[in-house]
Amino acid sequence: TMEAVSKGANETGGRVIGIVCDEIEAWRDVTPNAYLTETQRFPTLKERLMHLVEAADAYIALPGGVGTLAEIAITWNQMQTAAIPDRPLIVVGDGWRATFQAFIDGQPGHVRPPHAALLHYASDIEEALATLATRLGD
Repeated sequence: TMEAVSKGANETGGRVIGIVCDEIEAWRDVTPNAYLTETQRFPTLKERLMHLVEAADAYIALPGGVGTLAEIAITWNQMQTAAIPDRPLIVVGDGWRATFQAFIDGQPGHVRPPHAALLHYASDIEEALATLATRLGD
């Protein structure tokens, strides 16, 4: 997915920054894709993750696994505790909607409505981009 996103952005003249990590590359056989215009390398997954959370203006999470879940959860938590300013945090797909709704429903009283409202749900990428444009005021 990241390579496809990078390719599309690159081919339209966009700046494509790859946030890469030595630990991920050691864990599985991956390297930065050819469509990046800039690479920012971090030795540890923790450093990479915190850079992603702190440096972004907005977040769109596509369907993914445990790593994506961690990125969403840490970003959400950082906004909830005002460690970073509120920014658009958009999760794409029915899977994320079901995951987070089950979490919120399963922890009654622990996720207050203003904090639940930090998550924005989108059924597909078109809806995510429309939400992003609305949230950023474009």
